[in-house]
Amino acid sequence: MPQQTIYFDERTGSKRVQVLKTYDASYARSCFDEMDQDALSFLCNSLDLEGRYELTEPVGDLVWEEVEKEAREDGNVLSFFVVVEETGGRPKPLYVSPDWPSAEAFAKRHLAPQED
Repeated sequence: MPQQTIYFDERTGSKRVQVLKTYDASYARSCFDEMDQDALSFLCNSLDLEGRYELTEPVGDLVWEEVEKEAREDGNVLSFFVVVEETGGRPKPLYVSPDWPSAEAFAKRHLAPQED
């Protein structure tokens, strides 16, 4: 498993949600590829992609390129924040972001009780 740091770790019932910081771009990309449409929309809003591009819906490769651009820390060092949900001992990636605030917001939203 790639070296990671836990930035957020909360439980509600049987659900555990963590935000991990990782420098492993291939791990981040594999997690990004598992994001659903809701997570992609949340990410596009946090990156203000609608303001820069005329997107009718998020396009994976374009969004990933923007994530990589924004993930630069120093020179060529990239860092990503990955939101992971664990239920039944199995982690499932939900969201990938180049910044901590949007990852934290997504994690907290995911933990909030869902209204029907």
